[in-house]
Amino acid sequence: MTDHPPAAAVRRPPRTEQQVRTDLAAAFRLAALNGWDDTVYTHLSATVPGELGVYLINEFGLSFDEICASSLVKVNVRGEVVDGSRRAVNPTGFTIHGAVHAARPDVECVIHLHTPWGVALAMLPGGLQPTSQYAMRLHGRLGRHAYEGLALGADEQRRLVANLGSLDGLILDNHGTLTVGRTIAEAYMLMHLLERAAQAQLRGMAAAGGQVLVASDELAARTHRQWVGDGSEWDGDVEWPSLLRRLDRLSPGYAD
Repeated sequence: MTDHPPAAAVRRPPRTEQQVRTDLAAAFRLAALNGWDDTVYTHLSATVPGELGVYLINEFGLSFDEICASSLVKVNVRGEVVDGSRRAVNPTGFTIHGAVHAARPDVECVIHLHTPWGVALAMLPGGLQPTSQYAMRLHGRLGRHAYEGLALGADEQRRLVANLGSLDGLILDNHGTLTVGRTIAEAYMLMHLLERAAQAQLRGMAAAGGQVLVASDELAARTHRQWVGDGSEWDGDVEWPSLLRRLDRLSPGYAD
């Protein structure tokens, strides 16, 4: 398993709450453009700089395409709204996201989706396989979490964060997918790669009766090392500015 480089090697300047709000709202809008939304369900969240144990999440009842920076709700890891707004948040959302944020202080963003491709991947006993270059970026970096129903209590929270460990994400069996990132851009790009990898694998399996080319563990691991390099460049560093320009054209107002 390949871990991220030490934090000292990739230190970044501190971010402001407004920067985080704007990027998180952008990620919601981009998810909507991609068709990743599920009416008002599933969630993206991000930590609030300088406020330990506090993060931003979507207000329950808003669709992804109407979320903007000012509409994000500030909650603590127990799911309590702490910004005085009394706006509603989905209990299932803050249970998952709060558990991950509490366990992973290195993570700025958590993305959890129920996309058709992600849910289909979560039905496969073999999960994501190194059948594409997309998948090889995630080789050895995805855990799995067994489905336990809608009720997510403290015991399941502990199992979920244990299954995530220091990895980049989880396949939630019979449920969906989850990625985390040291930035919102990184979490978004990892989900983009997971979505592309799932589509490629599932389409290939359907076309070939399940018989597809699978790279060896050695080749997949080498490709992963080539992709992450020395750790000075994170997924999303190059792509994010262009994605924001796309939003400015197609879904303006996300920064409001």
